Amino acid sequence: MPYYQIVAADSRAPRDGKFLEVIGNYQPTAKPHTVNLDRERAAYWLGVGAQPTTTVRSLIRSTGLLHELNMKRRGRSEDEIQAEMENWGKRESERKQKRLAVKTRRRQTKKAAEARKEQAAGESGSEA
Repeated sequence: MPYYQIVAADSRAPRDGKFLEVIGNYQPTAKPHTVNLDRERAAYWLGVGAQPTTTVRSLIRSTGLLHELNMKRRGRSEDEIQAEMENWGKRESERKQKRLAVKTRRRQTKKAAEARKEQAAGESGSEA
């Protein structure tokens, strides 16, 4: 079962080589997938110039950390940031619910099409 660590590593180190610190992990097989991230350490490493890979960037974005750091960089107050993060959480939750509904609808449509196909095959097989 895949289970990935999110690490801070020196760019000169080999891909599976020495790393500086484990800042989180990612489980893609969990339903829904889980991302556990030490937000404080991730913010530190991003603050000192760490460049996340495309995949890690998308995982960090899914936790809302990039949005929060962007607001801090723009000089927003802690109250504004907290309110905006609550709104972001609500929007993200709604977005996930919509995606789940679409997936469910697609799955149901696919099952119905397969059932019709099997029924048509059964009818044509009984006529011969």
